[in-house]
Amino acid sequence: HEGRGIGISHKLRAYELQDSGLDTVDANLELGLPVDSREYGIGAQILVDLGVQRLRLLTNNPAKFGGLEGFGLTVEGREPIHVPVHPEAEQYLRTKRDRMGHLFPEDDL
Repeated sequence: HEGRGIGISHKLRAYELQDSGLDTVDANLELGLPVDSREYGIGAQILVDLGVQRLRLLTNNPAKFGGLEGFGLTVEGREPIHVPVHPEAEQYLRTKRDRMGHLFPEDDL
């Protein structure tokens, strides 16, 4: 599913609301959708089937830890993703940090 699990058509509607001034969180909520409904089960099952038991995540999103640990995988740590911040994306990334709990390296934002 595209767009944090809400589907591409809903994601496009959310983008329209963001263009009118809402942030990514409020746009989804305005549409009656969850902020993030991604599911990690299929990916986790593939890792388990390949014999992976422990891993380090390349992510700034701590919610992904629980999404994998619930399938018997041990997340041993996280490697942050350094993002060059384009001025047009700065507020979006701040929303992800401030409202969705994403962890960005101090120098990135």
